[in-house]
Amino acid sequence: MKSSVAVLALLALTCAEHRDARERLDFWALGAEGEHVAALIPEFERRNPSVHVVVQQIPWTAAHEKLLTAFVCESTPDIAQMGNSWIPEFAAMRALEELRGFDPRDHFAGIWATNVVDGKLYGVPWYVDTRVLFYRSDILAAVGYPNGPRTWSEWSDAMQRIQREHRARFAILLPTNEWDPMVMLALSSHSTLLTPDGTRGAFRRPEFARAFAFYVDAFHRGYAPKVSNQLISNLYQQFAQGDFAMYITGPWNVGEFKRKMPPEMQDKWATAPLPAASAGEPSGVSMAGGSSLVIFRGAKHRAAAEKLMAFLSEPAQQIRFYELTGDLPARRSAWSAPALVGDPHFAAFREQLERVEPLPKVPEWEQIATAIYDRGEAAARNTTTVTAALAQLDARADELLEKRRWMLGHAGGGP
Repeated sequence: MKSSVAVLALLALTCAEHRDARERLDFWALGAEGEHVAALIPEFERRNPSVHVVVQQIPWTAAHEKLLTAFVCESTPDIAQMGNSWIPEFAAMRALEELRGFDPRDHFAGIWATNVVDGKLYGVPWYVDTRVLFYRSDILAAVGYPNGPRTWSEWSDAMQRIQREHRARFAILLPTNEWDPMVMLALSSHSTLLTPDGTRGAFRRPEFARAFAFYVDAFHRGYAPKVSNQLISNLYQQFAQGDFAMYITGPWNVGEFKRKMPPEMQDKWATAPLPAASAGEPSGVSMAGGSSLVIFRGAKHRAAAEKLMAFLSEPAQQIRFYELTGDLPARRSAWSAPALVGDPHFAAFREQLERVEPLPKVPEWEQIATAIYDRGEAAARNTTTVTAALAQLDARADELLEKRRWMLGHAGGGP
């Protein structure tokens, strides 16, 4: 009996000796990023031997709810990846720590702005995302636009020529269940989408109305098919066979087009920045997307979290992360990487990233965005008029933002 007790005591002592005495830093990362960031952690721990990073990978589909639940239950990690569009919501709940000491000068201004709420910085961009125009370069060259259209006027002319000369079945694919194309047209038209204080819709204002009419006109003229993306059976095959000649999409599709387009089509597609609404502008304006790194309020290991945040933001780590994931670097200086410079399809993204803007910083935005594509589809299918659709959008936005107006009014801000 005594010998058994002695053995147990020895084992307990051995376990205590091998217990990790380093500072534990909990990091939640989302989707594939959560898998690939693990390859960067050993170098961080080598530089910071007193810190041990524990990465938890969370599926994107469950991430928003899990982060909300963790905040309510006071079980948040020290540091987390967060979609840029979620930051205003979590900042409004006072879930995030304000950050200081991070330099914005090497970042794209529109992306950095997604992390600033009411003048305070709550996140640091980790990787960036935006949308550009993918196009069949052979088809566009045949109608006089080998480098893609640069203005809305050229865009309309190119679509008309494609249809008239039967160069493709449709000039462009604008899935009716996506709000992104309408919003990017609106940003290019200098619409604020909501009033500056974020309390009411600004959809009947001339800037948005112009963009909405341009979008709906593409369907009415037969330039775009009236289909949702769920009815596109094989995007890459249909693009290759000429079912449509243009498509607005993001950087993930560069790799997909290379893998899934036939070999004989690889020199027949290209990318370009979104066309400008008016001549004299360098390009249109796209959405500022991607993910940032945030520190949750009351984090027990804030100093270590800031060190990890700074490490992952280093240009060298940004390049390495791009090589692992294909996610575009948030730092301008990281774009000198040969893999990016040597691929002509990424030049449009580099140019577009200088012309991106954040979406409205209100928690209700996702519901408002759903209304945008719903009314856009209705107008495209002629079940409502453009005028009526814009009025309905303002009414829906005003309804969703009623609580915000009440809160600002009672805080002394006024509606």
